[in-house]
Amino acid sequence: MSSHLHLIVSRSGSNQLTNIIRDFKKFTSKNIISEIQRIPESRKDWLLRDFMEAGIKLKRITNYKVWQDGNHPIELDSNTMIEQRLSYLHNNPVDSGIVFRAEDYCYSSAIDYCDGQGLLNIELIE
Repeated sequence: MSSHLHLIVSRSGSNQLTNIIRDFKKFTSKNIISEIQRIPESRKDWLLRDFMEAGIKLKRITNYKVWQDGNHPIELDSNTMIEQRLSYLHNNPVDSGIVFRAEDYCYSSAIDYCDGQGLLNIELIE
């Protein structure tokens, strides 16, 4: 999805879900900015300007703000909930009219559940 991201994440040890999301946002923000600066991106100037303007508004941001504040973590505490969320994740691009079949959305793990190989190596949820 171009405006948001859905993840199913497992905690390790006593790591709180909010800490995992915070660290994910910090890591990916730095890498996204680095890639925009590195590659010949036609939208480079306005992307960096918009990210910088979003960061200027907040004292805790030193340069660029990529992610919006807040998140909506839901602890998946049953197999039924996991299956429901995975189905929702995979069908979100279909419901949004981006693709006809979930496995055709290249940024989804749906293809991995259809005996294909997506862009990333994932652990299938059995």
